[in-house]
Amino acid sequence: MQKGKKVPIPQQDQLTLQILSYEFLGPIRLSEWGPPMEEVIYILLTQSKGTFQVIYVGESEKSQDEDFFKNHEKSKCWADAAGSEKNIHLSIYPMWKSTPDERKRLANKIIQKYKPSCNDGNV
Repeated sequence: MQKGKKVPIPQQDQLTLQILSYEFLGPIRLSEWGPPMEEVIYILLTQSKGTFQVIYVGESEKSQDEDFFKNHEKSKCWADAAGSEKNIHLSIYPMWKSTPDERKRLANKIIQKYKPSCNDGNV
């Protein structure tokens, strides 16, 4: 697995992660997520030894699909990178009323910096 940059684990009372200069909500275990989801950038992470490792960065329109992440084409890669589905965490950055191009630009900046193992390149 290709190693990217690591993100410190937030304090227990902290509900955000600082990614670049953006405050992402979470992280939470992916298994705790439920719809709806508005226009967002989402980051999937795995936790190890006091840090989070970014394993995937994506963007999404609004979704009501409960199986959004389970049916994702990269879900096997996430489980492999995390060691198990139980170790996959989710952080989101809401971008209400954003265009797909705006979300893709930010997602690609994050991919360039953190080099997540399950992204093949740009979003």
